[in-house]
Amino acid sequence: MLAVMNKRARSDARKRDARKHDVSVAALSVVLVSVAVLHCATLRNALTFEQPQIALQEITITGMGLSGGTLDLAFDVYNPNEYRLRSTRLEVGLELARTYFGEALIDKPLDLSPQNHSRVVMPVRFTWAGVGAAARSLLQSQELPYGITGAVILDTPLGERRVQLKSTGNVPLRKLIP
Repeated sequence: MLAVMNKRARSDARKRDARKHDVSVAALSVVLVSVAVLHCATLRNALTFEQPQIALQEITITGMGLSGGTLDLAFDVYNPNEYRLRSTRLEVGLELARTYFGEALIDKPLDLSPQNHSRVVMPVRFTWAGVGAAARSLLQSQELPYGITGAVILDTPLGERRVQLKSTGNVPLRKLIP
């Protein structure tokens, strides 16, 4: 009988040890996963996505001809996020002096550093017939009121996002011939 009690006691002790071990392994697993998630800066920061800010800094007239001309739009793009953003496509419509002027498109990848400003230059082609009074402003003004609308497609740590862009203000104009 004593042997049976010893055997039962050992069996109960093993079961208690096994339960303690299972609880310890489960607790350790939860702690390790929690620490990994809390310390994974990319995941934590990716959950707080902020839209990039875009402002037209300058327009440079790069060419003029009988049918129209070309402009370079220089944008300041600020990435407020704590992680790098890559754009796969940037498209904007441009309005100058309250007249629709044209569209600009960049299909090549752009790299936007975390919490930093990037200069992005986009070429625009226009025709004289379509721009009328705004074209005269291009030739006579030092500064023009502008409006841009468009979208940028961004690769983020959590996948691709399409972000709408809209900005207005006044922009300095650099002449082809100063």
